[in-house]
Amino acid sequence: MRTFQCGTLVPGCEWETSAEDDAEIVRRTVEHLRSAHGETIVRESMVDNIKKRIKDSRAAA
Repeated sequence: MRTFQCGTLVPGCEWETSAEDDAEIVRRTVEHLRSAHGETIVRESMVDNIKKRIKDSRAAA
């Protein structure tokens, strides 16, 4: 299982998501950025920043 915490990208945001693959996490995160943070354009550099912050939740177990 993979996880992403929005607060690693947007300080103070407590939203997080988990999924089996990174593509689903990116999709959910882009949707969250649009709805919660008002982002209208999500550039490739933002997607790269999201991918860099995705963690393997099994490593923490």
